[in-house]
Amino acid sequence: MIFRPRLLDELRDYDRGKFLSDLSAGLTVAAVALPLAMAFAIASGLKPEAGLFTAIVAGFLISALGGSRVQIGGPAGAFVVVVYAIVERYGIPNLLLATMMAGVLLLLMGAFRLGNLVRFVPVSIVIGFTNGIAVLIILSQLRPFLGLRIEQMPADFFLMLRALAQAAPSADAVTIALGVVSLGLIWGWPRLWRSAQGAPARALRHVPGTIVGLAAGTAAVLLLDLQVETIGSRFGGIPQSLPPVAWPHVGWPELSLLFGPAFTIALLGSIESLLCARVADAVIGDRHDPNQELMAQGIANIAAPLLGGFCATGTIARTMTSVRSGAKTPVAGIVHALCLLVVMLVAAPVAKHIPLATLAAILIYVAYHMGEWREFARLRQFSNYYRLILLSTFVLTVVVDLTVAVQVGLVLACLFFIARVSGLTRVDAVESPQAGVEAYRISGSLFFGAVSKMDVLLDPRRPLPRVLILDLSQLLNMDTSGLEALQTLHGMLQKHGGALILAGVQAQPKGLLARSGLLEKLGASNVVASLADAWECARQA
Repeated sequence: MIFRPRLLDELRDYDRGKFLSDLSAGLTVAAVALPLAMAFAIASGLKPEAGLFTAIVAGFLISALGGSRVQIGGPAGAFVVVVYAIVERYGIPNLLLATMMAGVLLLLMGAFRLGNLVRFVPVSIVIGFTNGIAVLIILSQLRPFLGLRIEQMPADFFLMLRALAQAAPSADAVTIALGVVSLGLIWGWPRLWRSAQGAPARALRHVPGTIVGLAAGTAAVLLLDLQVETIGSRFGGIPQSLPPVAWPHVGWPELSLLFGPAFTIALLGSIESLLCARVADAVIGDRHDPNQELMAQGIANIAAPLLGGFCATGTIARTMTSVRSGAKTPVAGIVHALCLLVVMLVAAPVAKHIPLATLAAILIYVAYHMGEWREFARLRQFSNYYRLILLSTFVLTVVVDLTVAVQVGLVLACLFFIARVSGLTRVDAVESPQAGVEAYRISGSLFFGAVSKMDVLLDPRRPLPRVLILDLSQLLNMDTSGLEALQTLHGMLQKHGGALILAGVQAQPKGLLARSGLLEKLGASNVVASLADAWECARQA
């Protein structure tokens, strides 16, 4: 394990120009992160300050200790559904413990250099659960967006639909109007200034639409005295300081109960953060250290719950905002975290007037852009395997559970991969110029999923030749199931006085055959370099 944050390398030639770029980017991304942090916390069943604590503590640690030059960490939309389900089932104290357990798992994944394994998760699974999470986020935000009177929104999909349907008559016109106007501002603000010219227009173009919507919604509540649900009416406001460090109760019953949720958080966090880092690398032309990034994510998820936060990961929206704003080093992420701390210390009293309908509008906007909806339209371009994996993951994420969805998606992907690779394995007869000699060419991969292709040779009812030649020059690899098939074939031939000759054995199969002792049993004269040599060897046998 080599623990070396990217920040150490970036500070070697750090100068005033880079600092000014990082300062500007950090302030900009803080403006984006402020409403998102509170919105994600509320949508997850927590108080809004939990999102701010997470963005401050985890955001600082992920930037300071991570393996990416520009990654911005904090609470993420991908966690909303998972966290809400954990809070509803196990309670907030156990959520904090599950987050810390996930942090330990992430730290171990990075320490044992498993960062690259996350890249083996098929893109169809990632798209499936991402779109599923986006659907659930939008559904969960209909309650505050429409002003529905629902005491506690259930986490189950069908129960959620029933609760929304039953509460539909309680919708509030003022809340709906505020939510629609907020969503319109958030969506329309960047488009309003996209083609405008002049310095003021360029400056306004860089103001995030989420901040404009948040400010307009809060101003409407204050100036028009709107009777809508706000942070203050529901949560009593936001504290003006970080809470003291508090350790959650740790016991074996809790640990055994929370391992599943912790694994889900760790898996989702690792996928989200490393995908985000790869996207950022493609834009800035860099290469992150996935193992260092996972270790930083682990430390951040251990530390954040100690100060009232919850699970965090790298986030694409905030990271790309930082990149587009000119971020050069991880200092931009550190500035973003410190800026959020200052805002919380200074402007917390104003936060109690923020309407929940506006925060819901922000989340609906984020969830819509989080989903890759065009992939559904493009499904006809891909194989049935791809369609089944994506749609299964999507439906199971929405209807059942994210963990089940990913597990089923991975199992399907593995089964389809096995079927696809086994289809490439061939056992073809080669015409023999000699009587009593048979030859076959095995190509592809001789593994447990394709070993049935050897049944034609292993059929005990067929007459065995005097010499059987296997041309393995096109056999790329073999596992122990393939080895067992060759050993069985050798035993059958030996029992009837026949001989087995292997030709053109490649490096991987040859290593396995040597370790098993089969090459020694065959003898050096029966393991030859080419099929031509095998014919000569058979002629002399």
